[in-house]
Amino acid sequence: MRIAFFGGIYNNYLALEAAITDARTRGAEKLYCLGDLGAFGPHPDRVFPLLYQHDIETVQGNYDHSIGNDLQDCQCGYTDPRDNHFAQISYDYTSANTSRENRQWLRSLPPEIRFEIDGLRFLLCHGSPRQTNEFLWESATGTAFLDRLASDHRADVILGTHTGIHWQRELSDGRRFINVGVLGRPENDGNTNVWYTIVEVPGSDRNAAESQTARVCVEFVPLRYDHERLAAEMRRECLPVEFVETILTGWWTTCLEVLPGKERRRGQF
Repeated sequence: MRIAFFGGIYNNYLALEAAITDARTRGAEKLYCLGDLGAFGPHPDRVFPLLYQHDIETVQGNYDHSIGNDLQDCQCGYTDPRDNHFAQISYDYTSANTSRENRQWLRSLPPEIRFEIDGLRFLLCHGSPRQTNEFLWESATGTAFLDRLASDHRADVILGTHTGIHWQRELSDGRRFINVGVLGRPENDGNTNVWYTIVEVPGSDRNAAESQTARVCVEFVPLRYDHERLAAEMRRECLPVEFVETILTGWWTTCLEVLPGKERRRGQF
């Protein structure tokens, strides 16, 4: 079985539309979204029809919880004043342009989704199973900690997003942690594509001696979409030039202080 996972849409309905088409072309039988539908991009209400039409089950991210409950900020977890300044601009725009009906739907979303395939227990969350807005960075998150998360939350495969950068880690007993990346903006690497993830569970017909890990195949998929159109729409909506620059260059210009040293050194700023 092949399953596609989308993280952090950030109002980027153009990338979501492209990802749905791409995932179906690659044989994905089921599509999931791991939350944060709003932020950063234009036209929040254009995301929802795509989720409804394609029956995409969705986890409630911190952004979705805030917009759905009419809170004052995004609960993004930033501590730096500059990060929070731009986060507030993004949040206020998204809040002002999300319909009442879509707010109600965001409020109803679950904080996690669980299912089982061929004996493997999947847990879908936003940041981590213990905290919606927890940042789990590849360079700063220990394997022992992830092992405890998997044990405490009774999961073989944990999938999250929130950081904006994809990565994975093999854990003990054949378990796996996967950050699926985001569709909303590039990964601070100078490339304009975004990322999503396909997980394949080949099934129980494999040799019983094979490890559980061998039965989970993870593919990080780079996705190109009409980023120039998105940038033009962002300009027309008077969103910050810093946001537009990220879409056009692939380099983050905001929300940088939250990055650990190793991840930040990969960027331009």
